[in-house]
Amino acid sequence: MRITSTSCICPVLVCLCFVQRCYGTAHHGSIKVTRNQTKHIEGETEVHHRPKRGWVWNQFFVLEEHLGPDPQYVGKLHSNSDKGDGSVKYILTGEGAGTIFIIDDTTGDIHSTKSLDREKKTHYVLHAQAIDRRTNKPLEPESEFIIKVQDINDNAPKFTDGPYIVTVPEMSDMGTSVLQVTATDADDPTYGNSARVVYSILQGQPYFSVDPKTGVIRTALHNMDREAREHYSVVIQAKDMAGQVGGLSGSTTVNITLTDVNDNPPRFPQKHYQLYVPELAQVGSAVGKIKANDADTGSNADMKYTIINGDGSGVFSISTDKETREGIISLRKPLNYEKKKSYTLNIEGANTHLDFRFSHLGPFKDVTMLKIIVGDVDEPPLFTLPSYVMEVYENAKIGTVVGTVTAQDPDSANNLVRYFIDHNREEDMYFTIDVNTGTIKTAKVFDREQTPVYNITVTASEIESPGLLSQVPVGIKILDVNDNPPELAEDYDVVVCENAKPSQIIQTITATDKDDFANGQRFHFSLDHSLSLNPNFTLKDNDDNTASILTRRRRFSRATQDVYYLPIVISDGGIPSLSSSVTLVIRVCACERDGRVRTCHAEAFLSSAGLSTGALIAILLCVIILLAIVVLFITLRRSKKEPLIISEEDVRENVVTYDDEGGGEEDTEAFDITALRNPSAAEELKYRRDVRPEVKSTPKHPTSSSLDSIDVQEFIKQRLAEADLDPSVPPYDSLQTYAYEGQRSEAGSISSLDSAATQSDQDYNYLGDWGPEFKKLAELYGEIESERTT
Repeated sequence: MRITSTSCICPVLVCLCFVQRCYGTAHHGSIKVTRNQTKHIEGETEVHHRPKRGWVWNQFFVLEEHLGPDPQYVGKLHSNSDKGDGSVKYILTGEGAGTIFIIDDTTGDIHSTKSLDREKKTHYVLHAQAIDRRTNKPLEPESEFIIKVQDINDNAPKFTDGPYIVTVPEMSDMGTSVLQVTATDADDPTYGNSARVVYSILQGQPYFSVDPKTGVIRTALHNMDREAREHYSVVIQAKDMAGQVGGLSGSTTVNITLTDVNDNPPRFPQKHYQLYVPELAQVGSAVGKIKANDADTGSNADMKYTIINGDGSGVFSISTDKETREGIISLRKPLNYEKKKSYTLNIEGANTHLDFRFSHLGPFKDVTMLKIIVGDVDEPPLFTLPSYVMEVYENAKIGTVVGTVTAQDPDSANNLVRYFIDHNREEDMYFTIDVNTGTIKTAKVFDREQTPVYNITVTASEIESPGLLSQVPVGIKILDVNDNPPELAEDYDVVVCENAKPSQIIQTITATDKDDFANGQRFHFSLDHSLSLNPNFTLKDNDDNTASILTRRRRFSRATQDVYYLPIVISDGGIPSLSSSVTLVIRVCACERDGRVRTCHAEAFLSSAGLSTGALIAILLCVIILLAIVVLFITLRRSKKEPLIISEEDVRENVVTYDDEGGGEEDTEAFDITALRNPSAAEELKYRRDVRPEVKSTPKHPTSSSLDSIDVQEFIKQRLAEADLDPSVPPYDSLQTYAYEGQRSEAGSISSLDSAATQSDQDYNYLGDWGPEFKKLAELYGEIESERTT
């Protein structure tokens, strides 16, 4: 089968289309299949021999953006088996088959029904097959072919990154590269000139140019000056079809800013300046500003101001404000109009950042002269000293002169000055001042130990100008006199051991004095000489402001005397010397061998009562023994109880009826049921587990001889009374029933153990009121034994 395509866009291309599409040339990668299959690979042809086929394939082309009223003819399918009689049916499948591309199943003609866009899809892959209409069997195998969308120039170039913002240094050489712009064209760059772009400049000449092929923008002038013009707007155009007529174009804007370089030196607007400064200006304060202009910006305009010479260089200083680039003039020393009325300064302003490429445009500095006029001002009085320090003794009388302050008018008028103290504070109340002479005197009596220093403020004003005030601080130190006697540094607790030895140091004491060190910090200790010699203790002055108390005899007894008193005299080294008397209290205590105090108060009390430790221990033991005897006696009386069960030979039968509520498992364990089976087991007393008696009671079972004569009913009542009172027997709410018949009873046995009948004819009348109950119990017991035996 042969596939042909004859669609062309104009008569000029008819021959080319015919060659490309009808004869299967290698242009656009077309494939031609005859008896031998030929495959075009990047300009080379490989031939593979294979058996004969009936298909001849070519690559189809369809023109994009077709707007004609009729479907666009694409090509034709034809099989060698087609004789033209309509027996062959052509079928088309694949991308766009039946929607975009339709085929005449008889003739094999293929048409495109829609306008295609190559920029959206460049080609379509389809499959063709020829079948026999009568048998619906394929005449040849299915084969694949491609329909390529042929490009037309329907897309203009676009600058995807625009508009652009770029900078270039001023004063750059001509031809300096600024920026490269790139435009893209969506058309097919491999076919024709639809995507071949050429750049040109529409706006921005003669300052900039653009390379038509690369799109590189360059400067077109030499030494462009930012100070003359800083911003430029350049419009670049990109046109396809290699710039030919009929091509499509697009444009973009490039905003170019010239960056600054230091090519301008600073300049002072004036060569001479004048500044007025009052003489009362504060030292360290700013008194004026000066500024040099620089056409540059940023760091290129930074500058530093310096005073290079002049008679005011030591009185004034200059600094640079980095924000405003101004020179700030400050006062370094006080001004005095009466001494100097004007100063002259030569100030230089220079750039701090220099560019040596433009050093030929320098020098990058400028100098101006500044004359400073000192203004005369009526000044307040001026004290001769910035502060005063005075002294006075604490025992000074009222009206004593402390010192004098002096102030004068610094102006040429030399007006008279008055002095005064502001008595708003309490410490100012202790002094007065003479308004004319400035003499300070005492107004109260001082106590150095309470306030050692007074700080007052003296104010001076001119008589002619009372509103002009000046102040000066005055510190007055109160000098000490020896007016406080010494005293002990603390309250000493002095202890002497009973086993003390002679000349043993028992305490070291020291003293203190409120007076100043020069008068009071040398102490002398001694005993009171007005008293007789102390036979027990003595005192030694250590000549270091301390004293030691020593014993004068061996051993002390608390029983004899537990407290001693030692009067001491303490004197200081002041002039005149002062002394005071104190009495130390010395306690006698019992101590260990190593000198540690064992006790003082408790044993001292016992000793005074005349009782020794051994006597106290004996008394305590006696008390304990008496208490033990009393407790044992009470316990023995409570433990006397009657026996729970009598001996075996006196027991006929022991029936216990146990009815107890509450207590649970403890109640069931409170009474041992073995007593019913073997009464002799009751000889060993069983105690309740839930009740523990303080003392085990002695069994009170009567002997067999006594049981012979006792009344059974009375016996049971006794047992019940004992059960109610004895905590060691079964629970208090239980009922214990006893029936006894002696071994030699004339009534015989009431037991039903020997009887085989369930009903007993035994007479129980002898039991009185308890007979019927025992009879019922015996009958019940007989029935149980009978059933057990059976």
